Amino acid sequence: MSEVNSGERVGGWTRFVTARPRLALLAALVITALAVFAGSGVADRMGSGGWTAPDAESTYATKALEREFPASQPNLLLLVHSGGASVDDPAVAAEAARLTERLAAEEGVTGVGSYWQGKSPALRSEDGHEALVAARIEGEEKAAGEILDRIAPAYRGEHGPVVVSVGGPVAVQHDMQTIIEEDLLRAELIALPVTLVLLVMVFGSAVAALLPLGVGIVAILGTNAVLRGITEFTDVSVFAQNLTTALGLGLAIDYALFIVRRFREELNAGADTRAAIGTTLRTAGRTVLFSALTVAVSLAAMLVFPQYFLRSFAYAGIAVVLLAAAAALILLPAALMLLGPRVNSLDLRRLLRRRRRATAAVDASLVPGTASGEDTGPGEDTGPGARWGRFAEFVMRRAPVFAVLTTVGLVLLGLPFLGVKFGTADHRQLPATAESRVVQEHIQHGFPGNPGGGLEVLAEGPATPAQYEDFRARVADLDGVRRVDGPLTAENTAYFEVLPDGESVGQDAQHLVRDLRAVPAPFDTSVTGTAAALVDSQDAIADRLPWAVGIIAVVTLLLVFLLTGSVLIPLQAVVLNALSLTAMFGAVVWVFQDGHLSGLLAFTSTGDIETTLPVLMFCVAFGLSMDYGVFLLSRIKEEYDRTGEHEHAVTFGLRHTGGLITAAAVILAVVMVAIGTSRVTNTKMLGLGIALAVLMDAMVVRSLLVPAVMKVMGRATWWAPAPLRAFHRRFGLSEGESAPAVSPRSRPAEELPGGAPGDMSDGAPGDVPGGASEEIPEEGGGQGRDKIAADA
Repeated sequence: MSEVNSGERVGGWTRFVTARPRLALLAALVITALAVFAGSGVADRMGSGGWTAPDAESTYATKALEREFPASQPNLLLLVHSGGASVDDPAVAAEAARLTERLAAEEGVTGVGSYWQGKSPALRSEDGHEALVAARIEGEEKAAGEILDRIAPAYRGEHGPVVVSVGGPVAVQHDMQTIIEEDLLRAELIALPVTLVLLVMVFGSAVAALLPLGVGIVAILGTNAVLRGITEFTDVSVFAQNLTTALGLGLAIDYALFIVRRFREELNAGADTRAAIGTTLRTAGRTVLFSALTVAVSLAAMLVFPQYFLRSFAYAGIAVVLLAAAAALILLPAALMLLGPRVNSLDLRRLLRRRRRATAAVDASLVPGTASGEDTGPGEDTGPGARWGRFAEFVMRRAPVFAVLTTVGLVLLGLPFLGVKFGTADHRQLPATAESRVVQEHIQHGFPGNPGGGLEVLAEGPATPAQYEDFRARVADLDGVRRVDGPLTAENTAYFEVLPDGESVGQDAQHLVRDLRAVPAPFDTSVTGTAAALVDSQDAIADRLPWAVGIIAVVTLLLVFLLTGSVLIPLQAVVLNALSLTAMFGAVVWVFQDGHLSGLLAFTSTGDIETTLPVLMFCVAFGLSMDYGVFLLSRIKEEYDRTGEHEHAVTFGLRHTGGLITAAAVILAVVMVAIGTSRVTNTKMLGLGIALAVLMDAMVVRSLLVPAVMKVMGRATWWAPAPLRAFHRRFGLSEGESAPAVSPRSRPAEELPGGAPGDMSDGAPGDVPGGASEEIPEEGGGQGRDKIAADA
């Protein structure tokens, strides 16, 4: 390539990122080292809650009860086991009394009470061998966890005639946070080496394989530093770290795959290093930018919800997506500038290719009409992407059949979600051996009256004993009420405990919450408890969900329109992306709610799904689906602008991205499955569910449904009214650069687009870059395009 031509292809952004590549990489190394320092200890500052709305009635009542009646809201339980003796044995009672007095003297602990003080039957097991000491650790989650760490070792274990186990909500949250941290480390140790092996399989070159991994590590470490800063201002869930690792590796690898693959393609076509980077940034770089924006918008939609559990994933997701894109568009080109053709160094597949060539030569010598050493030349029907091209043609020949059967199949896979039941996260999220879970299960199954499963009614305002008694009688008459205890009174404040029939968070208990809130009273009342928190959480999500879905849909439609200039393609993208999630939602209910495969996957089915999980999984999986959708549509659009031939463009797009998307999806699925090995059920559900959604999107929707639907829609796919066409010509962006609009059938075979990535491989030498975007004559597709001269 001539110097003049090279200069024309290099724009301002290319000059910026390649001017001083060594300085850019050194600065990145320093910033990453600072991020390691800034992000250290971020997990210790995170919480394990955040499922309830902070402005909900149940949240207000809980805080008021903690303040006015701390003994009514115990979060620390000591399960005292007396061995073969009765808990009323004098020696057992004496030791329990000493433990109770000692606990009451601990700093930060209040509201201490025990069975041995009041002989309450609710605090004594039915077999008489276990009893409870209850207390409340003051402060928010982080402070309470620190106090628990300080005092728990002194109480856990044998104390004379008794054995003590530590439980309660604060212990459950602490165990959950500790286990998630341990599991995340294990997931990273699994995912990183497996990912490296897969990248080597994709690229062949060990040097090229290390580049995406480096981008991912920079994104993860940078996001940890961002989250550490956010914890100074607001609560952040420890679960968000799982998303940081998954998206940091997954998206960074996606973006780096796309850029490195296009860079190698340009080098193979004869471009020099700087020109190859310029073309890569104008094409693949522009696609990465669009992809990052669509994923970030999907994740940002969770900011509309009040629960900090969901908002935390927005913080982590937006940070990791933007950092991954920035690293891919700034640091990766600098590294490629230094490497140049050496990006193909350490080709671990060279030996395999030599063997294949030798075998091919022997076979060719046996075929009539071929001489030894004769080169037939590359073409559309050869190369590693040919299989994808032939597959696309096969699908489009039977497009209506594939469109209908695939859609029906996806809908059927999603049918179990119609039976979803929503609940709250509890101790059953933990592994069966976790101490806090063991304590909770002993209490739940061995103590009378399901302690801790009731509803509390806070009464505020002046009232007489007669008014309290009248209110108590009205509550007792409600359907589903087993017993009403109280009131316990303070100055102008009182509270009642209402024990429901059946499950503490079942449908009957949720109906009872609404009935309690409707009971008339001469004072202000607020209802809290597990079922009340669940009702409030469901109401908050139902209230904000239309806003979140609307934000995702509107911004996605706008971004895809800017990329394609079509009105119908954005609508198609949103609908097909939603269809790709059906299998995930159906599997979540069938596996995790209904308990199928619970033995194989080592979790306890709770019979419901935590309320916030489907929202989180939708936002993450939809964003990742759009990621792959943008990759495919950008290449189809590029070829359609260049040739004006609709079916050829679809075939070309799948041929040049099918293997790339499959490879990226498999790698991301590996990362998510590693996350899914967690011992905490919600994390397992998140990892395995998104892994399934990613694979379904890449291998079913992108491979079958997209080409089938685009064939059925025909050239109408690219339709847009005249005002929108003018808008797109002025403001839209497209992958590609100027090139003559010629029909592929009029070009010599050697000029046809070469193969794209095959099943799991990158482009091979001989691949020709798919050209570009220029003004296309009306008869060439009706999509007039001005030449895009500016760089990315």
